[in-house]
Amino acid sequence: MGRERLTWGLLLRLGVLLTAVCVCVHVYLETGWHGAPATLALEHPILSSQNWGQQSRTKQVPAEARKQDRSIKRRISYVRTLKKDRKRDEDKEDPSPQCCQPPRQHRKAPRWHIDLEPWASESHSLEDEAKRFLNYITTPQVSCASLFKGEATQEGTTGSWTACLDPKYSLTNRIHSKRCRVYSFGLGVDDRSLERSLAGAGCEVHCFDPSLKQPHLQQDEMWLHRLSVDWRDPNPAIVAQRQHANTKKLATILNDFGHRQVDVLKADMESAEWKILENLVLEGVLDSVGQLLLELHLHWAGFEVGGDDPSVVRYWFSLLKELERANFRLFHVNSDPAKPHLFLHKNVLNASSAYTLSWVNTELMP
Repeated sequence: MGRERLTWGLLLRLGVLLTAVCVCVHVYLETGWHGAPATLALEHPILSSQNWGQQSRTKQVPAEARKQDRSIKRRISYVRTLKKDRKRDEDKEDPSPQCCQPPRQHRKAPRWHIDLEPWASESHSLEDEAKRFLNYITTPQVSCASLFKGEATQEGTTGSWTACLDPKYSLTNRIHSKRCRVYSFGLGVDDRSLERSLAGAGCEVHCFDPSLKQPHLQQDEMWLHRLSVDWRDPNPAIVAQRQHANTKKLATILNDFGHRQVDVLKADMESAEWKILENLVLEGVLDSVGQLLLELHLHWAGFEVGGDDPSVVRYWFSLLKELERANFRLFHVNSDPAKPHLFLHKNVLNASSAYTLSWVNTELMP
């Protein structure tokens, strides 16, 4: 019985002693490792036990793998060097400083509505609105030293459409440099004497008529297209049911044809001109137009133009003021005496039912 107690006591003491020795060895190793000399720490970075295991495993990687890794690094460095050298060469080829890069032409962001002008009078009467509007469209804002009406018709007249060949505006210079482009929109048979004259002068003339039988046709030095301008693009569901879409917005037509500028834009849209003009204003397309020749129909409000008569005339006047804010100035007015004298179905101030107006973009100088 005493011997067994002695044996268990010795074993217990031996276990405690071994535990104390292990703790001392562990503490010694920990303090000795972190207290390594400074020179050793500089030559070999201190690693945790986990990183030390990873380092030991990487040392076992074959030499061929290390060579392949170094070759990949060299290739990456070579590609990066090529990119840097190429960029440096491009900078040398372009001596212009970054601050003076040529400005890029950006079309203005589209707007949602036009700015309506104040009422002509506090009474909001049709007569006051009509007087202001008629006075505005019959008073040229700039002079043109050389009016161009095209070749004479069989009756000997030159028609009502008039362009400006004054050298202080861009059209003359564009004709001389063979860069003149003309867009003409009309429905059915129309007076094209001006287009033929401009085509003979060297302009690239495009006539758009949705009543044509062929999509595209070249005739009398002019291109004819089965297409017309609208204030909205057609519904894709409707287009899918038809072989050809007959109407598009001017911005879409310019994009489809790859044209950036139109020197003369002539349009006789049979009372659709107000909504089309509104679209040109809201989408900022007028910046691409040199001269605008437009026939206005005043016998009724026009397609999708609502409101009472004074509101309609105020809307018309506001649209023309938007043209003025876009740097367009009226240089010619023509009214056909054979047209009936109707103004919104009434005889107001003996006004004609149709006027042909010509504006020039004063920002597009030669």
